Parts: sequence; C-alpha cells; structure tokens
Amino acid sequence: MASIFLQTISLAYLPVLLMTCSESLISHDEECLALLEFKRTIFHQSYDAAGELDSWRKIKSNTSDNNNNTSGFDCCLWDGVECSNKGHVIGLDLSESSLTGRINSSSSLFKLVYLQTLDLSKNNFVESRIPSEIAQLKQLRSLDLSTSGFNGEIPNEFSHLKQLTSLDLSGNPLKLQSHGLEYLLQNMTRLESLHLSGVELRSSVPCFLANFSSLRSIKLKDCQLQDEFPSAMFHLPKLKYLLLGNNFNLTGSFPEFHNNSLLVFLDLFLTGFTGILPESISNLNHLKSLNLYGCYFSGHVPGSLSNLTQLTYLTLSENEFTGQVPSLASLSNLMVLVLGYNSFEVGSEYSWINKLTKLSTLYLHRMNIHDEILPYLANLTRLGYFSMEGNFISGRIPTSFMNLTQLIYLDLQSNQLQGQISRSFLNFKSLKYLIIGNNNFSGTVGIDSFLGLNKLEMLWLDGIRLPFMTTNNYTNDTLPQLKDLSLTSCNLKKFPDFLRFQTKMVWLTLFTNKIEGLVPNWIWNNSQDTLEVFDLGDNFITGFHQQPRFRSWIHLKIFDMTDNELQGRLPIPSETIVVYDVSHNNLTGDIPPWICELNSLQFLDLSSNNISGTLPPCLRNLNNSLVGLDLKQNNFHGPMMSTCSHGSPMKKIDLSENRFTGQVSKSLVNCTNLEFLSLADNSFEDLFPLWLGTLPKLQVLLLRSNKFYGTIESLSTINSPFLKLTVIDISNNYFSGQLPYNLFQTWDAMKSVYVGESSGLQYTFTTPEGSYFFLLYMMSLTSKGVKREYHTVLNIFKAIDLSCNSFEGQIPQSLQDLHGLKSLNLSNNLFTGHILPSLGSLKNLESLDLSRNKLTGEIPQQFLQLGFLEILNVSFNHLEGRIPQGKQFNTFENNSYLGNPGLCGKPLTKECEDLKVPTTLSPTRGSEYESLLPSDTIDWVVIVLGVGCGLGKSGITFDDDKDGSLAVIAVGLFLRPLSFAIVRVERRSIAGRGDFRLRSGNDRLKEVVQSQASGSDLSATMTF
Repeated sequence: MASIFLQTISLAYLPVLLMTCSESLISHDEECLALLEFKRTIFHQSYDAAGELDSWRKIKSNTSDNNNNTSGFDCCLWDGVECSNKGHVIGLDLSESSLTGRINSSSSLFKLVYLQTLDLSKNNFVESRIPSEIAQLKQLRSLDLSTSGFNGEIPNEFSHLKQLTSLDLSGNPLKLQSHGLEYLLQNMTRLESLHLSGVELRSSVPCFLANFSSLRSIKLKDCQLQDEFPSAMFHLPKLKYLLLGNNFNLTGSFPEFHNNSLLVFLDLFLTGFTGILPESISNLNHLKSLNLYGCYFSGHVPGSLSNLTQLTYLTLSENEFTGQVPSLASLSNLMVLVLGYNSFEVGSEYSWINKLTKLSTLYLHRMNIHDEILPYLANLTRLGYFSMEGNFISGRIPTSFMNLTQLIYLDLQSNQLQGQISRSFLNFKSLKYLIIGNNNFSGTVGIDSFLGLNKLEMLWLDGIRLPFMTTNNYTNDTLPQLKDLSLTSCNLKKFPDFLRFQTKMVWLTLFTNKIEGLVPNWIWNNSQDTLEVFDLGDNFITGFHQQPRFRSWIHLKIFDMTDNELQGRLPIPSETIVVYDVSHNNLTGDIPPWICELNSLQFLDLSSNNISGTLPPCLRNLNNSLVGLDLKQNNFHGPMMSTCSHGSPMKKIDLSENRFTGQVSKSLVNCTNLEFLSLADNSFEDLFPLWLGTLPKLQVLLLRSNKFYGTIESLSTINSPFLKLTVIDISNNYFSGQLPYNLFQTWDAMKSVYVGESSGLQYTFTTPEGSYFFLLYMMSLTSKGVKREYHTVLNIFKAIDLSCNSFEGQIPQSLQDLHGLKSLNLSNNLFTGHILPSLGSLKNLESLDLSRNKLTGEIPQQFLQLGFLEILNVSFNHLEGRIPQGKQFNTFENNSYLGNPGLCGKPLTKECEDLKVPTTLSPTRGSEYESLLPSDTIDWVVIVLGVGCGLGKSGITFDDDKDGSLAVIAVGLFLRPLSFAIVRVERRSIAGRGDFRLRSGNDRLKEVVQSQASGSDLSATMTF
C-alpha cells in the first residue's frame, strides 16, 4: 500500500517544502512535507548517497530539477494517500507496510489536521506509546492502529475524537486509564465499529452504548471486562457482530430476542454469562456463528435453535445444559458443531447428525452417549475433525466409519471400544492426529498398525495395556515421522525400538510405565533440533549410560523424570529448559552452579531426594524467570536464600522438610505474585512474619513445626492483611500470648463460600513458542485429625491450624465471620473461656478440634447447625453440661469428649441430672462462697428473688413467657453478696422466645441480662 509514499523525494526540493505558510491552516505543500518527515521517523534503514532506500522503488516521478519549482511534487500521487477535491490529505493507509520506529508527541503526522481515515495496522511500532496529540486530528472518522505493537496507556484525549465512526486498537498491549471505558467512549456517539480486543480495559461495559444506534460491530474479546453486560445492547438495531469472548468476569444473560435482529456473529466464549437460552433465540434468523463455549448457561437447549438455518458455526460446550439434545437436522449449513462437556441425559437420539453433510468439525466429548453412534457418521464425508472422547461408546469400530477419508483429527479416547487396533486406520490417509487410548481393545499393538499414515504427527495410545509388538519390518522411510507420541500407562518395560528412527519428535511422553534400568544412549541422538518435551516420569529408571547430553536437544523445554530411581548427581539439562522436575528420586550431592545459568527456567522441582548443602546465592539470578521452586524433603541446611527481587514472577515456594535455620528472608516482601509459601518442618527461628500479610495474592501459608516464637501482633498496622489467604498452618511452634481480637477481620477469602465448580489451585506458564502448561499446587496438612497429602489444593478448601502452641485467652470473636472455613484446629493451646456459640454459624466446617485447652462452659447447642461436621474433638478441657443430641452429634464417639468430667449425655455413659445446691449462702465468707462453685462460673447465675411464680413441690421455675415478679437474672458475669441462692441455667436456642422484663433498679444487672438473654430461652430451676 505504501510503495510510492515510501519513496524518498530528492533533497533538492527540501528548501521549497520547508517554507512556512502564512495561512492559519496547513497548506498542501506543508502536508506533503509532513508526510515526508513522518516517513523518515518510521524507518531505521540507512540511506544511500542519493537519499533513497535501495528497497524502495519509485513507481511514478514528476519531480522537477528546479529547486524553486514544486509543481511536480504532489504527495496525493503516493500509494496509500487519499486527498480531497481541494488537495488536502484526508486518508492515509499504511497498513502492512513493515513500518518500525517511534511515533512520539512531536510527530509530523499530527499536522495532517484534515485526516479523516488513518490506518497504521499490522506494523511494528514496538517502542511507541500513543501520543495524546492524536486528539489534534479532530476530523478523524476511522482510526485503525490494530496489531502494531503500541503499548502503554490509551490517552484520555481519545474521548475528544467525536467524529469517529470506527475505532480499532485491538491486538496491542495497551491499557485503559483509570477513568474507564465510559469516559473513553462518552463522546463517540457516531460509532459504528468498536474493536478493542486484547486491550486491558478492566472496566464494565457502559450502559449508554445501548443508545449508540449506529453500532454495527463490537469486538471486545480478552479485555478483562467485568460486571454485568447491558442486555439492551443485544437489541441494537444495526448490530451484526458482538464478540465478547475470554472475559471471565463479565456476567450477563440473554434477553428475549426480537425478530428484527441483524446479528450475524455472537461470541461469548469463556465469560460468566448465565441463565437459559430463550425460545426467542430463533428470531436471530441472520445468525451464522454462535459461540457459547465455557459459559454457565443451563436448562434445556431449546428446540427453536433448529430454526437458525443460516448457522455455520455452533458451540455450546462446557456449559450446564441438561435434558436431551434436540434434533438439529434442519441446520444443513453447519460446518462446526461442538456440544461436549454438558450434563445431557442418557438416551438422546443422534441419528439426525447424518443429515449435516457439510460438517467439517464435530465434537461430542463427554456427553453421556451410550449408543453405537459411529455408524450414524458414515455420510459425513467432509468431516475433518471428530471427537467423542469420554463417552460410553462400546462395540467395535464399524467398517462404515472408515468412509471418513478426509479425517485429520480423530479422538475416541476414554470409551469402551473393543476389538483389535487393526490396520484399517490406514484408510485415513489425511490423518495427522490420532487419539484412541483408554479403551478396551484386545490383541497386540505395534507401530505396524500405523505404517502408511505418512501424515501422522500425533499418536496417543494412553492406557492401552496391550503387548507392544517389536518388529524390524520397518525402516526410516516407511515410518511416519511423529511429532507427538504419548504412551502413558501402556505397561511398557523398555523403550519402543521404533523411537530410534524418529527425527522430528517434539513431545515424547512415556509416563507411568514399567521401564527400568538405564536410558539408552541412542535416545540422545534423536530429534535433536525439535524435541521440546521429554517425560519419563513414574517408571523404574535408575540413570543414564553416561552423563546425559541434554545440550544436544537445543529446544528442550520440559524435562520430567519424577518418581523414578535416579541416583547420583543432578542431570544437566539444556539451557532452554523451562520445566525441570526430578522429584521423588534418590539423587544426592548439592545444587551445582550451572543451574543458575538456566535463564529460561520457570519451574524447578528437586523435592523428595537426598540433595544436601546450602542453597547457592546465585539462585537469585533466576528471579526474573522462576515461577515455582520446590525443594521439599531434602537435606538442605543453613539460612534461607534471598528469594525475590522487585517484579519477580514467583508464585510458589516450598522449602519444607529440610533443615533450614535462621530468620525468614525479608526478600519475600518483593514476591508480590506469591500464592503458595511453605517453610514447614524446618528450624526457622523468628517472630511471626507479620509482613507477609502485605502479599496481595498469598493464598497458602505453611509455617508449622519450626521455632517461631512470641506473640502475634495486631494486624491493624497493615492495610487489609492476608486478603486472599485460604489455608494457614502455624502449628507446632512456640507462639504465645493472646490472639488479637481483630486477627481474622480482613481474611476475606475465608469469609466467602465458594459456590461454583471447584478447581485445583495451579499456576500456568507458556514457553516462548507459546506452548501452554499448568502445574497443580500440592501440600501436606493435618485435617480431620490425620496428616494428609493434598495432591490438589482445591479452591473451596479453607483451613486454619494454630494447634500445638501456647496461645491463651479467649478465642477471637472475629472467627465467626469466616463462613468458608472447612477445617479449624485450635488444639493443644491454653485458650480459656467459653466455646463461641457463634462458631455454629460456620456451616461449612467439616473438622473442628478444640481439644487440650482450658475451655469451660457447655458445648453450644448452635453446633447442631454444623451439618457437614465430620470430626469434632473437644477432649481434655473443663467443659460441663449436656452434650448436644441429634443430627451429626449422633456420629461422634466417646473420644471426642474425653477429659471433661462435667460433660454428660450420649455417647458418654454419664447421665445428666439437675445440679443441686444449698439454699443459703454466707455473704461474708468468701471461702464458703467459692466452695460451691465449679472452677469456672460462666454457667452460674445469681437470682435476687421477690415473690416468684411457678412454685412446685421441689422448687421454683422461672420462664420468660409467664408474667410474675421475677426480679433479676444475671448470667455468669459476677456474684453479689446480697444473693439468696445460686442455680444452674440451661441454654436452649429457640429463636423468637423471650421478653425478659426486669423489675429491678439495678441497671448494670439489667444490661447483663439483656445482652446475654437476647435470642435464647433461659429457664432456671432452684431447689430448696
């Protein structure tokens, strides 16, 4: 587009072009000069002596040799330049012109004040921010800067471009300023196209866009949009394209659709949209593409969907649809149909699929299909991509299925297919990807079954535990050159021989087999220029014939030898390594210095070996790349290294079960991306690292079994500490003192109850080439009374373990707000006072351990509300009274209550009786007075009697629903010398009972009664 524009004008004309114009508006010559100047700022190539680039070629030249004559110099003739009738430059199209360089605030581009269209898309201005001076181009109607490498913030001055009808900034690493999308677009009322896909907006979609009636195309994919999408926008009268995909925090639902809609493309994949698909969706009769992948739509798929006969692309997978799949036979134009990962009922009929003869892609994975569906597909001769992974398809693969000779991708894994893996796959001459593992095939399997599939690149036979034939009936010429081979759980006992001849392998996975002995020497000579993933985990491999020559694999990214029997020192990986995992072996020695030179390393796992020594200081060299560091269960000693520098991407650090000493490295404060930290089972000696509360993403903190000491200071000195924390274990240390009353106030992540689908905490990363990987967090934790290994830390799991310390005082009230808690362990401390009745509101609790403290009073009746409670331990305290009866309390055994002589009721053999006390007290003899009390007086009351009601044979009963002359009830806070008697009070939680009317002039007692009696039914029995 820019071949003439980018030619260099002879320097002879520059004096003329540099002349200033007396007019207030820019002249034609000045515009041409501005274009020339702009050209020179966006190329970095060198000029020759004549001032022209060798790579530029003049297409047309009318320039004059006369330095004072500009009559032949007309930039309107340049390619990519459009001029008005008056000769002003109104259009500039330099798209895909290989432009580079910087566009700064002084760029001559902004002198072109008549510009109406500007297209700089698909270039490479990697060093440029968008200058605010672009607002000087007030006549702009169309601006396209897409995929050109602009970065930084979108200037607020964009909002001044009121004439814009088309704005495209997509595909750039841009960010929206704090004013939000509303501020940016408020004046652009003429917009027809809004394309910002890939721009970091972090904004809601402004409601006023529903009033921009000219909008035809909205593309806001992958913008980190949030909040609810205005449903009225679905009714924009001219809207044809609405693409909002990959915005996880964008919610919304479908309205009822009108029959005048012009929508052609509707893409909501991976958003938070919910609700049902309305029957009125059939009114979108222009719709060609509907992508709802990975949303939260539910209910039945409406039969009216079959009326959308223009559809060519339909994706409903990974939602929550139920019921049966309606017939879509009328959608004869469909080329792509993806329905998998829903909850469709067994018994849906799928014979209608054979009518969709234009299908090129059909994904029916995990749909509860039990039929022998494969015969229905014989007519789909255009099918190139087909998946029925994870169903219940049985029987043999029918011969009619072999008619699908255009297949490129075939996934039948995780079904119940039977028969032999025969050479019939040879019919699929175009096949590149074959995934058929985890079925019930019989016979033997060998590479011979796939000879002749010359295009085959991926072969996954995972879980096929058949004898692998070894044969020499193949050569390097007859074998397919695989790129991706996965033989996981195939009962292999040695390396398959055909691997000798593979020269283009990218991904080799032999995980979970029975391969033993040494890795053969010939493996290092294969695929030297291509191999990226080498996974031999979970075998019985003892080592290598010689020091492995990983450096010959010049692109190796993943090296996984976990769960083998490797011995000796660490194998040396390639410098390109991204994931290095040799955990669970018998490796010895120390960490060699070469590991600090792996500048691409993102995940290092040396856990569960016998590696020793101190950590090399040079590990800090990996601060800019390392995301996960796992050194658990080795013999490391000495101080903790300096872990993070500012901006570190580190998300997981596990140094547990070693012999580290000293203080926790303060460099952790720089780990602002840290999500998981375990220093458990070492010899760290330090105060509680309160400053870890400043880490904004920390979710798991494990400090158990060290020598931490002292009190936990108030967290009020830190703004909103531990906001994301979901698991904390500081058990088995030397902490002491009272817990701050506000300790748990800001732990917001534990307050919420997760209601979505649970998932494992994980961190993800990509290789420079774009390969995507994720690794799950693992931890050990005492839960439900047993130390457990959690190979997946679910996002719904929330736990606190403060056990085996010397904490004292009362249990903080702020615990009552942590409604998401599943496990709470306060055992083996010195806590006193009552058990908080408000803990009964923690209805997600599955394990509660308060044993071996000095708690007094009763077990609150409110605990009957803990419907998920599996483990309760209140043993070895000073508890009294009746054990709550019914519900899950019927499942707890005697050992839950041992060491509390005052407890009674099932499951204990001790029955409950009313407590009898003497009728008189000496108000002046403190020793006699105290001798009538148990060790804790919380459950005792003082009654100052007037004339009572309810006199029976053996005593007087006071109940709150009887009108009498009850004088005062004071619940367990103090005793008065003027008391006449002391009686035991039973608490029964009965909502709505009680109006405790007091006839005493003692206001202090009145306050106590009101605060303690609110919402409860108190009945007192006094025996004379």
